[in-house]
Amino acid sequence: MNPAFYIAKRYLFSKKSHNAINIISMVAICGLTVATLATVCTLSVFNGFREFGASMFGVFDPELKITPASGKVFNPNSDKFLEIKNLPEIEVISETLEDNALMVYRERQMPVMLKGVSDNFAQLVPIEQALFGGKLELHGETSSLATLGVGVAAVLGVNANYLSALEIYAPKRNAKVNMTNPLANFKPEYAYIGDLFILNEPVYDDNYVLVPIALARNLFDYETEVSAWEIKLKAGVSLSETKQKIRRLAGENFVVKNRFEQQEEAFRMISIEKWVTFLMLCFILLIAAFNLIGSLSMLMVDKKNDITTLRNLGANNRLISRVFLFEGWMISAVGAVTGLIAGILLCFGQQYFGWIKLGTSGMFAIDAYPVKVEITDLLIIFAAVLTIGFLAVIYPVRYWMKNE
Repeated sequence: MNPAFYIAKRYLFSKKSHNAINIISMVAICGLTVATLATVCTLSVFNGFREFGASMFGVFDPELKITPASGKVFNPNSDKFLEIKNLPEIEVISETLEDNALMVYRERQMPVMLKGVSDNFAQLVPIEQALFGGKLELHGETSSLATLGVGVAAVLGVNANYLSALEIYAPKRNAKVNMTNPLANFKPEYAYIGDLFILNEPVYDDNYVLVPIALARNLFDYETEVSAWEIKLKAGVSLSETKQKIRRLAGENFVVKNRFEQQEEAFRMISIEKWVTFLMLCFILLIAAFNLIGSLSMLMVDKKNDITTLRNLGANNRLISRVFLFEGWMISAVGAVTGLIAGILLCFGQQYFGWIKLGTSGMFAIDAYPVKVEITDLLIIFAAVLTIGFLAVIYPVRYWMKNE
């Protein structure tokens, strides 16, 4: 065993000659433990909110989405898309066509994002979980049905199964503008209200309306074009590998996005907040490391006679310095490991028991703070604590040895 490490271990785990040193060492370990625990819990909460957001968006967003790199629409009837359609990893492909439209109900009107979807849309995403009626219906006996976000329904003053039809208007494509009769510039369509959905995501609840893709094509003057191919993969298939395979087949003129990339702005903001918070917590770890400096300084004073004995036995300054460096690093390691274990246990407890609530039950989409522990975060936190501990012990050791 390394002599410096062996002596440092004896100093750390054996009783010191002065009780104050024991107390300060425990304070240093506890400070690092609490700071590490807080960092683990904080980053895990950000991970939990990211996963919760992904689950909420997942009711509407597909696992993979193919869109044109430029322009609004593309024609999927080509050999490359036939190859993609025949990939064994794919379970469901749904065609969608979306664009802005004006929706009118009696005296009320509002601009909406009209999304035409294929009949298999409910197989693509679990949209029916968000429906009031629980079943997505796009076609009535004689007419098309529209499924509205609750925010859209509130503005229009409608509810599910209203008897009067919605009027939907979109500008005529490739038509000459008629200045004398502005209404002639718009093409109308009609649909009855089938159901309402609520995702607790304003981007969808307050803007989107689902209609059959045939109605959308007729309204926007398209024949076979689509805005996107939305894809659901088979269970157990690698998302990243399949994404790369589809990207190669689609070519440079198309963009393939996973669920996180489809809501890139929202998830980027969570990521930025997470790592800014991590940097702030690193400052707290740095403050906690000052206890480590005090503990190490007092230990070196206490072991002054031992240092003299080691020098008489032939130990040089490098060996003696390493003894106290190892001592400081072990205190950091004990604090880091203890904090990581405590943080993981606390996060798992929150995950399964929901100890810390968000507020009054029913006010939010979830009652308790969501958490998710990620191995990458734990490794980064452990490395950060050890690095801060390493930097904290270098100065007092070098200063002491220089003045000895």
